[in-house]
Amino acid sequence: MLIEYILFIIFAVIAIMSSLCVVTLRNPVHCAGYLIVTLLQVAALFLLCRSPFLAVVQVFIYVGAVLVLFLFVVLLIDVKKASMEIFKPKHRPLAYGVLAILLIETLVVIFVGGLEKIRLAAPGAEVKVETIGRELFTSYIFPFEIVSVVLLVAMVGAIVMAIDRRG
Repeated sequence: MLIEYILFIIFAVIAIMSSLCVVTLRNPVHCAGYLIVTLLQVAALFLLCRSPFLAVVQVFIYVGAVLVLFLFVVLLIDVKKASMEIFKPKHRPLAYGVLAILLIETLVVIFVGGLEKIRLAAPGAEVKVETIGRELFTSYIFPFEIVSVVLLVAMVGAIVMAIDRRG
């Protein structure tokens, strides 16, 4: 038990430090490298939580697919020509407002008791992929479909932005 606690602290600290590098560094390729480190640390934390399926999904989907796509896009655009623009001052109040709303929502869920409704597996119980799939496509089908629509809109938006740049 002590070794798991020590490993958790090590993985968590590395994940936090590398995620801070992701948001503070200016070179997007370096940011992507630190994002890989962060995602691998999260996969290690999933393993410590005895969830090997989530760890494998984390590595295959996020590290293997999403980050490769991200690096492809970063290397496709000319980083020297594309200057990093500062967030326009006229939009800052809107950003701060959205941030405040999200913070209030998070605090309400944590402290008012929205977390009790979440069903967790019994301690020591093995969660099978079949169970995850059944829950995902029955109890959580609406959020699953919302996420798929959001990803589709993001993909179409990226294509439109790429077409506008070229033509």
